[in-house]
Amino acid sequence: MLAARIHPEGLKVEEIETPSPGPGEVLVRVHAAGITRNELEWPADRLPAIVSYELSGVVVETGEEVYALTPFDRDGVAAEYAVVPSALLAPKPALLGHAEAAALPMGGLTAWQALFTHGKLRRGERVLVTGAAGGVGNIAVQLARHAGAQVVESGRADLVFDTVGGELPAGDRVVTIAADTPGATYFVVEPDRAQLLELARLADAGVIRPAVDSVFPLAQAHAAFDRVAARGKRGKVVLEIAT
Repeated sequence: MLAARIHPEGLKVEEIETPSPGPGEVLVRVHAAGITRNELEWPADRLPAIVSYELSGVVVETGEEVYALTPFDRDGVAAEYAVVPSALLAPKPALLGHAEAAALPMGGLTAWQALFTHGKLRRGERVLVTGAAGGVGNIAVQLARHAGAQVVESGRADLVFDTVGGELPAGDRVVTIAADTPGATYFVVEPDRAQLLELARLADAGVIRPAVDSVFPLAQAHAAFDRVAARGKRGKVVLEIAT
């Protein structure tokens, strides 16, 4: 199969052996994979490694359309096929195409966990989201509004969700994914099937929709990562692997 893998000398799109699922795993035909800024630096201790941890695709054995955020301590999913723990897969939102569905898991789960798990957001509170045009911030704004919060651009907030780093706005509670900062709750997103089910329900209800900046074929993975790092990006960069 074709896969995008990080090597010590850089990113390569190459032919490798198709993996076989083990106990508790399934083989997924990957249709689209979302990529994230800086992820080429993540698996430095286990190269070569397949990139991307967000997929939308089809379970080979059953034909079910699924999407997922996969664990960061194993190979990613930017390949024609990926082995995924079955406990992490959720049915793909029916109203989203594969590219949009692949843009939802990390941004959606990060926003959900920031606002509700760590931020304890309540109806009527003022919420400030930094980086609101990005893949995470965009969904966070949609989720906050749906939860009955008031999304603000300035002034003191009950909850600040920081996605970009730097000087943090004032807030009674501050949650960040950018850097471990004194006075703020820093966290790394975790895969969560139950939350993906809720995000899919909201997507099919028209409440949330992930923003897709651009879509590249797998063979142009280098160009896709250049776009992720470029200024002016709005939303997620996605690799299209099967049509």
